[in-house]
Amino acid sequence: MSDHTTLVVGASRGLGRGIAAAFAQAGAPVVAVARTASALAELAAATSGIEPHVADAADAAAPGMLIERYQPRNVIVVAGATPPVRPLHQHTWETFSVNWNCDVRIAFHWLREALRRPLPPGSRVIVVSSGAALKGSPLSGGYAGAKATERFITGYAQGESERAGLGIAFTAVLPQLTPATDLGLSAARAYAERAGQSMEEYLQQLGDPLTPQGAGEALVKLARAEAAGLAPAYRLTSVGLQPLP
Repeated sequence: MSDHTTLVVGASRGLGRGIAAAFAQAGAPVVAVARTASALAELAAATSGIEPHVADAADAAAPGMLIERYQPRNVIVVAGATPPVRPLHQHTWETFSVNWNCDVRIAFHWLREALRRPLPPGSRVIVVSSGAALKGSPLSGGYAGAKATERFITGYAQGESERAGLGIAFTAVLPQLTPATDLGLSAARAYAERAGQSMEEYLQQLGDPLTPQGAGEALVKLARAEAAGLAPAYRLTSVGLQPLP
């Protein structure tokens, strides 16, 4: 993958960090994008082949500028906000809509710019959504709906790529809840308490956890797969990717 420059948007923590490291270890030049300079510097120091770039992924100007500068063949969008964890009636509209105003906004701008540039034929755009898009997330406000919308608009982008003959493959990936990230750990604690279970009991129900390293390895495999065989979306668990219709 030495000629496949990969932009990882939201690379400073959690699954994004693991994905950036996995692509670099696979030989791809990686541009790690996030707002936190110290976390990016730490990532770049720990893994060769990673160039940190501090930027706000939600800035409408960022996708065009970064795509123009780095000319990536892979764009992976992982960035998003951590939702406030509370039941529906304890949300305000502002807290309920956090992920609509952040996660969906980020995905929209990056998908739009990938089509408008456009990226070169053969490029891959992977939007990391959430398994909550399939089953809901009653303690996370609008999170599940926002993540479902990320999946929808990734599919819309694939349709536009096909209509225009751009040769860009757009794919959504929906990871399972995992205590290996700060977001997942916070959610797991809240759902365990809601169910009257200990953390150990609740996590046992989830099975083997998805790790950032495992997520990264799965996405490298996805980026290497033949475009003709790609599903529009995938569920991602500790055992790997499972295609969704």
